[in-house]
Amino acid sequence: MSALLEVNMISKRFGGLQAVQNLSLTVNEGEILGLIGPNGAGKSTVFNMINGVFMPDNGNIMFQGADITGEPPYRVARHGLARAHQIVQPLSGLSVIDNCMVGACFGRQNLALRAAREVAREVIDTVGLGDRAEALAGSLTTAGKKRLELARALSARPKLLLLDEVLAGLNPTETEGMIEMVRKIRASGIAILMIEHIMRAIMSLSDRIVVLDLGKKLAEGRPQEVAENPEVITAYLGDSKLMAAAEKPA
Repeated sequence: MSALLEVNMISKRFGGLQAVQNLSLTVNEGEILGLIGPNGAGKSTVFNMINGVFMPDNGNIMFQGADITGEPPYRVARHGLARAHQIVQPLSGLSVIDNCMVGACFGRQNLALRAAREVAREVIDTVGLGDRAEALAGSLTTAGKKRLELARALSARPKLLLLDEVLAGLNPTETEGMIEMVRKIRASGIAILMIEHIMRAIMSLSDRIVVLDLGKKLAEGRPQEVAENPEVITAYLGDSKLMAAAEKPA
């Protein structure tokens, strides 16, 4: 597998807080890379630097061989990198399909309205919202809005998808459905970099995992290797669920 995304020694400081320090990671084509760590470890800051919300203080970010460091989010999206946010913010006054058309129009293919609508229709069927295509986005349940957030990102036709806690706030049945959805996305050829606090899910979905603690890379490796790492166990306060999650399929 070749590297799709290369993050090289990036750092970010906010006043006296060193949020991320000299972090390097790669995401390969067709891979799911999990990014985990305790609250405040710097995970969302890493995402914000990758998709252009924050400019790194140092280091660079390469995507498909091009340096995208510091490019604004709309230009990053045009490169083929999309993001589904933890806190969903649909365009509540627009329909489900119109929300997805926004993603298609401003995504990698820069589609015109007719083509964007076709892509949006295809994607909302894929995520199970086909029967709500004309419903207002604001009328969806929490689970529905999570699926819409995913659909809007997928409508951008990304090569790499950043998933920021897409399972947060879902009940067990909804969680299982979203896990299967992530598997389908990966099977379609889209690489995924995901932040997730549900260990059973992240351990079963990821090919590799990077662990952050206080803004630094604490460990990297396959799920089982990470779960058995003494430093990782300490960072998670000795949580034995790590080991169980690495062994139990989702």
